[in-house]
Amino acid sequence: MLYNYDLLIVGGGLAGNCLALALKECGLKIALIEAVSRQQLHNSPAGDRALALSAGTVNMLEALGIWSKIKPYATAIKKIHISDKGHFGKTRLTAEKQGVTALGYVIAARDIETPIAKMVEEAEIRQFCPARIDNLTATNTSIKIHLKQHQKTINLSAKLIVGADGGQSTIRKLLKIGQHKTDYHQTAFITTVTSTLPHHNTAYEQFTASGPLALLPINHNQSAIVWTRKTKEANELLTVSKAEFIQRLQQCFGYRLGELSLTATRLAFPLTLIRAEKMQAQRSLIIGNAVHQLHPVAGQGFNLGLRDVIQLAEMLINQHKIGEDIGETKFLQDYAKTRERDHNKVIHFTNSVVKIFSNQSLLFTAIRNSGLTLLDHIPIAKTLLTTHAMGLAGRLSRIGD
Repeated sequence: MLYNYDLLIVGGGLAGNCLALALKECGLKIALIEAVSRQQLHNSPAGDRALALSAGTVNMLEALGIWSKIKPYATAIKKIHISDKGHFGKTRLTAEKQGVTALGYVIAARDIETPIAKMVEEAEIRQFCPARIDNLTATNTSIKIHLKQHQKTINLSAKLIVGADGGQSTIRKLLKIGQHKTDYHQTAFITTVTSTLPHHNTAYEQFTASGPLALLPINHNQSAIVWTRKTKEANELLTVSKAEFIQRLQQCFGYRLGELSLTATRLAFPLTLIRAEKMQAQRSLIIGNAVHQLHPVAGQGFNLGLRDVIQLAEMLINQHKIGEDIGETKFLQDYAKTRERDHNKVIHFTNSVVKIFSNQSLLFTAIRNSGLTLLDHIPIAKTLLTTHAMGLAGRLSRIGD
């Protein structure tokens, strides 16, 4: 039997669920497909990772009706302290001086994923979960896929399929879309620490010779850690005891927050810039991490992915309102062209930060530390940096406007 839909969203994580919620009342017949069960997603260690939400992202989550559900679990960033370890340069940004409540927020991935998944269930959007896609076939008028769910084969048809299924995207692989990869030769350690001194809602970004160290405020005296090390040093850190790990972390960061102690499992991720060769194929799109995986130095991964979602939702709503085919090639090309500029800008910014602060030559060290010091004393420059950090430099879209 063949089940017909307008839109199939593959991936029941943040990007896929947010897209489903953005489109729930637009009149499109939608189905959501996820490979693993909700319980597996909830219990995954990846749920412990901290997400930095820019102020622009918070605005978008408000437009989707999500922010009020997750705000109790989020911690406001009221100050940002940027420094270069072992050198004089530093910059400090504050919400108070910018006249805003917060520069951004920090939330555990699980604390945003679970409420959003519940909202999708309450919206009564058809879900196939857990279910895996065997193959897909596109024609001039539709795209057909074969699912395996509970040992049964299910056939689905739609005008458009959107792959929001993460870095190991099944849709991208089935579409034979290649990837460009840049190995940073670094590994990021992610964990949580408790400090003997309160963080006062301050986020710290410290650049070191081996890579950046970020401490993001959560709860009263806990901070989420994203610690980047060169591959050789990271391989050694994977083998040391918890006591040795926290001792090295303390040596790297210092005692601004007093003594640190581990309160979560250490997770390690090799860092590679991955970018899909294209975003669209016949009656198909890929979004979010299926398209781009970034270095965590600027904390832009989820923020960029949500902008993919919002842009696509707005375009789909308009395309449907005027009675046009949501899977036509020109429409998909227009979406890809619209998003490419934002992708290029964020990736260029992230790569530039990594390169500038990884170069330990005396000339580069002097230039960047002078730059940080000057930035700390030039109000208009600090305002521009703060605006970029808050994610407000571009247009803020709101569903329904």
